[in-house]
Amino acid sequence: MNHLMIMPIVIPLLTGAFLLVMYRYNIGRQRSLSIGSTLLLVIFAVWAILQAGVTDYTLYRLGNWQPPFGIVLVLDRLSAIMLLLTALLSLFCVLYASRGSDREGSHFHALLQFQLMGINGAFLTGDLFNLFVFFEVLLIASYALLLHGGGRARSRAGLHYVVINLAGSALFLLALGILYGLTGTLNMADLARVIATAPEADLPLLKAASLLLMVVFGIKAALLPLLFWLPRAYSAASAPVAALFAIMTKVGFYSMVRVFLVVFGLDEGSPANDTVLAWLWPMALVTLSLGGIGVLGASSLRTLTAYMVIVSVGILLATMSRNDEQLLAASLFYLLHSTCMTAVFFLLADLIGRYRENGYDRFSVISPLSHRWILGTVFLVAAVSMASLPPFSGFVSKAWILQSSSRLSDYLWLWAPILMSGLLIIAALSRAGSGWFWRPEQRADEAAPALDGARTATVCVMIAISFSLAIFAQPVMDYLEAAARLIYEPSGYVEAVLGDYVGQSREVTE
Repeated sequence: MNHLMIMPIVIPLLTGAFLLVMYRYNIGRQRSLSIGSTLLLVIFAVWAILQAGVTDYTLYRLGNWQPPFGIVLVLDRLSAIMLLLTALLSLFCVLYASRGSDREGSHFHALLQFQLMGINGAFLTGDLFNLFVFFEVLLIASYALLLHGGGRARSRAGLHYVVINLAGSALFLLALGILYGLTGTLNMADLARVIATAPEADLPLLKAASLLLMVVFGIKAALLPLLFWLPRAYSAASAPVAALFAIMTKVGFYSMVRVFLVVFGLDEGSPANDTVLAWLWPMALVTLSLGGIGVLGASSLRTLTAYMVIVSVGILLATMSRNDEQLLAASLFYLLHSTCMTAVFFLLADLIGRYRENGYDRFSVISPLSHRWILGTVFLVAAVSMASLPPFSGFVSKAWILQSSSRLSDYLWLWAPILMSGLLIIAALSRAGSGWFWRPEQRADEAAPALDGARTATVCVMIAISFSLAIFAQPVMDYLEAAARLIYEPSGYVEAVLGDYVGQSREVTE
């Protein structure tokens, strides 16, 4: 076994535990350890990308117990992509927070490491029960991170966030109980094998379990009508926490892809899978439309960005529900772009708010602003990328989605909300930019703080990543197309994970 596979889980676990012990020590040491840990995660994520490009599936059997009896981690192209995205995002969030945001409360870096452990574990696990366990780890850490720094707004948002996610956890356990009672296993590959040959009498309960899982993952992904916690929670959180939370909804999307297209998708035309996708299509379109309306009606840049997260969720789930390989590959490219850019805007809202005389990031306040030309230029470039205009990755991703969906009979139902939400995002960002950088006066020199070069550079590098995605679009597309192809060949996943156990089961059956 290749022990490097478990490093994305072990590194943040050990780092978080050590940070809890040394929390009374110098904050500089804590920052150095946290930054070093996230740098290691980036290195291992790059290794995962290369490894997945060579070998379709790499397994790690904990305790050397053979699946489906033991815990197994599975690395493929999709999980490798998500690991790299998480590692890069966490690195920028730690760098930004180390400029002072981590002093707002206790144990920031330890909590962030534990959340990374949960997120990485969710991307690597090959077992539904362990997916639940990693969900709980990342959610417990996110509860504390959301409340980091205190305040009435964060407490209220945190209460709503905790309640709805606890309800989701209860439904998750109920769905796992149904599946285990029907199949006798929770290993994803073994579940796919058993469900594909399930008797017709079990189909109603399988459909019920799949719908419960759709609700659970819909809560994580912020799917209508389970999304109303997100704008308040994300806009109340501190900037680096909200930026890291940009990946949280993608965990829900990833789980839907892994469970519905692999576990329930081995038997083509599975009634349980078809039921979920039939419900997911209209709900995703309404989620996308509601997100666009929220963008236009937002009163602050943080709230606007939270609704842009909802727009991205709607696009991702709508494309996934069409059950098309090329469309899924295009949506994965959009996932990379949207996660990076929504994180940028959470950080940018904080950066701009620090240099306004009053009003922070609210649109209704016209206030003198220092460093207008620098911040205005950064905002303009970020807005062009977020609005999916050329030459940035947003344009490439949406053009690919529209082109891929044009082969479908109902493509206009997808085109209309995507194009309309893009127009609303352009209008909202144009309103914000003109109100902040065109109309107000320059803040007086004696009252203006010096520009924080580290924070500004962090935001600029993240924007540059979006631009680099467009420059290297073709090799990225090739990698994502291969990832989507593996998703739509779940038999390969089952054979790789179960190996000889499949053959033994067939012999016993015969």
